[in-house]
Amino acid sequence: MGLFGSSSNTEEIVKTIRPTVVKTQNVAKELIEIAKKNGVSTSSLDFDILDIQTYTRRNKENVELEWEAISRNELRELDDAASILNKDFQIKQTYEIEVYSKNDDNVFKDFNAAIGANATKCKVYLSIKEGSQVIVTPRIEEEFLKYINKSKVRAGILLDIFDEMVPEIISRVSVTAKVDGIVKYDKNQTIVISEGYEPAATINDELIKHYEKETATDAHEKVDYSKRGFIHSVLEDELLMEYIKPKKGKAGRNCRGEFMEPSEPTVKYAPDFTVDETIEIIDSKDNILYKAKKSGYISFEAKKYQIKSEMDIGEISFKTTGSILTGLDSDVSLSVKESDSQKDAIGNGMEVEVSEIDISGNVGPNSKIYAKRATVEGQTHKTSQITANNLTINVHKGSAKGDNIKITRLEHGLVEGKKVEIAQALGGNIRAKDIEIGICTSHVKATASRLIEIKKLQGSENVFTIDPILQQEKIEDFSENKSEISELKTSIDDIKKEIDRYRKLVIDNTDAFNEVKKRLMHYKKNGIKMPSSFVTKYKQFLKIQEYLEIITNEYKVKNDKLTLLTTKTASFQDNIFDARIINRDRWSGHNEIVFRLVQPPIELSYKPPEGSMDKVFAIVEDKDGVYEIKAVKE
Repeated sequence: MGLFGSSSNTEEIVKTIRPTVVKTQNVAKELIEIAKKNGVSTSSLDFDILDIQTYTRRNKENVELEWEAISRNELRELDDAASILNKDFQIKQTYEIEVYSKNDDNVFKDFNAAIGANATKCKVYLSIKEGSQVIVTPRIEEEFLKYINKSKVRAGILLDIFDEMVPEIISRVSVTAKVDGIVKYDKNQTIVISEGYEPAATINDELIKHYEKETATDAHEKVDYSKRGFIHSVLEDELLMEYIKPKKGKAGRNCRGEFMEPSEPTVKYAPDFTVDETIEIIDSKDNILYKAKKSGYISFEAKKYQIKSEMDIGEISFKTTGSILTGLDSDVSLSVKESDSQKDAIGNGMEVEVSEIDISGNVGPNSKIYAKRATVEGQTHKTSQITANNLTINVHKGSAKGDNIKITRLEHGLVEGKKVEIAQALGGNIRAKDIEIGICTSHVKATASRLIEIKKLQGSENVFTIDPILQQEKIEDFSENKSEISELKTSIDDIKKEIDRYRKLVIDNTDAFNEVKKRLMHYKKNGIKMPSSFVTKYKQFLKIQEYLEIITNEYKVKNDKLTLLTTKTASFQDNIFDARIINRDRWSGHNEIVFRLVQPPIELSYKPPEGSMDKVFAIVEDKDGVYEIKAVKE
């Protein structure tokens, strides 16, 4: 013996227990007690199932009857819904087991698996870990069944009643063992070893208001309270609400034999409201659906839901309504009436999107309005934005976009449209296809693609411009056209060089080709084997001719496309000769007329002299191809 203890060759003594036979309903608990009594760990114990006894009883009128033992055959007959799902039926099992110390030579010593189950214990799994293997024996089927059954009773799972799938599992293991000589699991695997009757959950009633959209958030996921949904817009055929009817669930019984009684449903949201003819009711077994029969917004008054199109409100502001976003196709029409001229009908930072809006007041700073039709009887702030197909504004200082725009007085605002009519312009920037100004004072920049007409000119420092590609779609179209022309020209130049090179190649080799062709025909006619070098040269020349034909056709197609695109570019230019700038009044002060040409891309300018009575101006081309701005007849 060494100084610090026994020799390293001394073997560790493992404590074993005497085999013990017990009857129990709770195998796991019994193993713990035996381990504790013998001073060993539970993991060191193993057991065999010697006998299984199943007991059942059917209670009547809350009277518990005696348990009756049933045979294995009778047990199989119980496995049907009528018996198992009878709440008065009860079942339990008692196991006679022999407990002993685990043997290291156990065929399952390298088999790492665990029992698992879902929340209701109605489905039980055997989860096998990757790398597990079982030593094959002549009785592998019996051994594997014993392993499964022992795992189940440890977990309190009944045997021989919810496990119809087990024989098939055992059969697959047996086949694998016979074919491979080993049962090995190369990856994690989960197999169902017991399955009871899953209960169906009870459904409590619920009223889902689909029309209440989620509250808007900003880029930082913070709630945007300015968009809190004062009006809930809906579209025709949209699902507005859904009442989920209460429904008691179905009973079940889990793999421990426990009956699972469903709870009674709670009823909290039974409809206590009515709807009018604008809402369709679809009543079914499971729910009641409420669908919109027209577009508009949801109104709920006196416990009645209906869809309306028109609404009168005093103001749209952060404090009152927040932003109103119903959509352009919602058929919602708003009338905003703010009688106090010192207040804004549309408040600071508000956003409105409706089909139509009439504003009897002012539009505040940083506000945005989108509509198919809009009218503003007050004035717009310089930082406001209004977009509408048809737009009418009294005093405009902000930004306005649309198709047809009418403004009583423009005060240094921005206007972009197709047809713009302004009664009085006191500075501002106007861009449209056609522009008509009643009284034009000073510092107005008007740019049109077809017509600018001024009834009275009372100021100076105005610039009137004709630009044929003014509108955004034309700008994009023209830019794309120029880019495509440039690419085509480069491609055509490259193909032309390729054609010249291959055409020269064909010309230079035609005589040689004809000689080879003549010889090959002679060989073929006289049944002489043709030399491979001649055949190769012949085929090469044919391929050159084919390729020359292909690139020649490509050259023609691209040239035709270039002609088409060039003609399209010219069409932009043609429009400018029909454009006119008209001043019905005498020219006064310093004003400028500008015409922008497309090709060549030049800008012509003309400043009508003070007092001039020339009214209609156009761009003309003289016999030498020089462009100039001239006064013309209408």
